[in-house]
Amino acid sequence: MHKADSIYEDEPDVVYDFPQSYLKAVTEAVGDWIVYYEPVKAGPRGYFAAAKISEVVPKPGANGRYLALIEPGSFLPFDTEVPRLVNGSPLESALRELDGTAKKGGAVQLAVRRLPEAEFSRIVDLGLPQNLEQIEANRYDPHAALHEEPGHFARPVLERLTRRPYRDVAFRRKVRKAYDFRCAMSGLRLRNGGGRPEVQAAHIRPVERQGSDSVKNGLALSGTLHWMFDRGLISVAEDCETVLVSHNKVPGDVVDRLIRPDGKLVLPTDPRNAPHPANLRWHRENVFGQGFESGPAPWD
Repeated sequence: MHKADSIYEDEPDVVYDFPQSYLKAVTEAVGDWIVYYEPVKAGPRGYFAAAKISEVVPKPGANGRYLALIEPGSFLPFDTEVPRLVNGSPLESALRELDGTAKKGGAVQLAVRRLPEAEFSRIVDLGLPQNLEQIEANRYDPHAALHEEPGHFARPVLERLTRRPYRDVAFRRKVRKAYDFRCAMSGLRLRNGGGRPEVQAAHIRPVERQGSDSVKNGLALSGTLHWMFDRGLISVAEDCETVLVSHNKVPGDVVDRLIRPDGKLVLPTDPRNAPHPANLRWHRENVFGQGFESGPAPWD
């Protein structure tokens, strides 16, 4: 169970902070997958992501508290947040009365709950459709229904959670939606003739360098700005909104054409989706200004 304003030092794609009362249950989950759930009083999201626990360690300087470390690259937000109740009944059997109605108190309040595999699979199926790649491929194709195959390959839950092409589609959909299909640096919302958004989803910290698929590790960028960001020609300042430019490598007229006049990011309306300061810091320290391979730039 996680809520954005938690008093604990939770960062869903990195670490989960919990008290000793849950140590046995969390330790049993090491090496296994979990789903995140937002409690009713915290907001409407219900089940909203999956991740894998790699290790449990004592929390430094906090007696009786522990940290569940999330395996790098495992966190994946659901494409569709899964409601707590389906047809008036909880998805978790531990939260259901015999007549199918929702229990009150007790197990409902537990911050860590064991989840049978069948219920885990059902929640993931609802949050991450088996045919998500096909849904995205056909999204802006008016003729998709005419040539759609009669059935699709049933992808097992773990294949969806671990397969890079599937995760890339899920990440792209969440990031572009969070920014309302608008480039965070130019402020432009461009679509091609078929209505397909031109904006791309950029990882701030690449997955191969232990970045996650959290929306907080993403920026919606146009193709050219994505290219520049990945090569360290541009970044984001410590205030998490000012665009930094490597002026000795990027012509001034290019900056004037590509970056918003105020030099500030357009941020998601939901602050929970804003770039995480730690991810931006990593990009500034490890990518920005670190060199640029020779070769033609998009503006040449």
